[in-house]
Formats: sequence, structure tokens, C-alpha cells
Amino acid sequence: MTKGVILIARNNSSIDYIKQAVFCADRIIRYLNIPVSLITDNISYLEKHYPTHPFDQLIEIDNTIDYTRKGYKDGLYSSTNLEFKNTARSNVYTLTPYNETIVMDTDYIISNDILNNCFDQTSDIMMYKDAVELSNWRDLSEFKYISPNSIDFYWATVVFFRKSEITETFFNLVTHIQQTYQHYRNVYQIKNGTFRNDFAFSIAVHIMNGHKSGNFIKQLPGTLYYITDRDICHSIDDTKFKFLVEKQDSSGYYPVTIANSSMHVINKFSLNRIIDELYS
Repeated sequence: MTKGVILIARNNSSIDYIKQAVFCADRIIRYLNIPVSLITDNISYLEKHYPTHPFDQLIEIDNTIDYTRKGYKDGLYSSTNLEFKNTARSNVYTLTPYNETIVMDTDYIISNDILNNCFDQTSDIMMYKDAVELSNWRDLSEFKYISPNSIDFYWATVVFFRKSEITETFFNLVTHIQQTYQHYRNVYQIKNGTFRNDFAFSIAVHIMNGHKSGNFIKQLPGTLYYITDRDICHSIDDTKFKFLVEKQDSSGYYPVTIANSSMHVINKFSLNRIIDELYS
């Protein structure tokens, strides 16, 4: 059985996701010691700017695949509206070269080997349902349910799957939900018009559970920690992260340090600045 990690990177006009993917892959290889392949719509950009990239295989997709737009924040005082190119994840089942795959966001920064335990589990698909946000004061209801009075929220940030009939059915269902998203937005009372993989995967889980809560999805090993884009990643030193986290009254930040835990750094701008410093 082959195993590895898949990253998906499609740059927009301001954020170099391919750079993030190179940084992310270096750490995956270091801590998980498994190959990493990249799905991207711009292999030529990767090879021009990162000729010594660490990827096992490069998988190119059409750069005309639909995308939407959404707001991106860089802490409390900066925000912009950019292209949001997140529609390729539903195809990862057919695109992965591995029998057992972990697909993760390029802003999920690995700092330990906990995810290797996925490969020893009997479950064919695993995700995170619960996560820990570092502020310890925010209302996290949007990450509990996909909308008020609706279904459980599951994170598509990291997904483990093993090729099987049931997993193929699941990904086909995610594709169907994506293609008919307006219908499912209405059914599940989702107010936000931006397509989100978290929502599509959560809806697919609900359907696979027989339209109710159930145990179709098992929890990934370890804990999913994250900061929002209203917070700032200050530095990454080996396995130690330092963050500036928004104060409850939004008057500024306070410092938070976490070590030996993988982190979902949602503030893409601050992450890219750190990568530039580390690679300079």
C-alpha cells in the first residue's frame, strides 16, 4: 500500500499558496517522513520559483476551474477581497497517486508525527470535528454547526482517506454537493454564499450518516489547533509557534506561544511573511 500527503495550491492575486505548499511539504517530510505530492494549476510557476521543491509528484489541473471571492484579513487592521480558489478538493480521490492519503491545507503547519497514526487505523476516512482556537474567548458556534439549528460542522482542513468503495462514494457525494451547492445551501440554511469545503464535507457526512448524527466519520488523531485571520503568526521556531492573538475588546493583541503541536494558521499573509523570513 502506498501512502502520502496531497497538498492543493492555487495562487490568487496576493497570496502565494505554492510557496506555502513548499514550506508545508518540507515540514511534512521532516516530521511524518512520507512523500508529498502537489495539485496545482501552475506547475511552471512552481518550477521557476522553487526549482528544488520537495514534491514526489506534480498533478496539474485546469487553471480555469471556477472560483469565488471572499474577504481575507491580516490581523485587526487590514482586510481585502480576493479570489478564493477552493474547488479542487472534491477531486482529490481520483487525483491522488496514493492508496492511503492525507489531504491538508497548505496553511496547516506540521510539528509532530501524530498524523502517522492514521495509517494504523481501520477507518477508511477520518476528519476533525472538534478544534481548539487559541483566543479562549471567541464565540465558536460557526465551527460547531454549519448554520444555526443545522448540522454538525466538520473541518476539511485535514482529511485522511483510504481508497475503498465507501470512500469513493463519499467523494462522489461531495462533488455532487459542490455542483448543486445552491440547492444544499437552501436545504441546510447556509447564509454565507461562498462555497466552503468544510460545508460540503459536513453535508456529505450528514447524508452518509442517514441524514442524522452518526459515526460514519472517525476523529483524526491529535488535536486541531488554529488561529483566525484576525490574529497574527509572529514567528515559527522549529516546533514553537508565537502568535499575537486578538484581545477580547479588539483593542490590540496579546502573545500566545504553543509548542510541539501542528497549527492551522488561517492568517495567510502573516504565514507568508514568516516563510519569507525563514527562507531568506
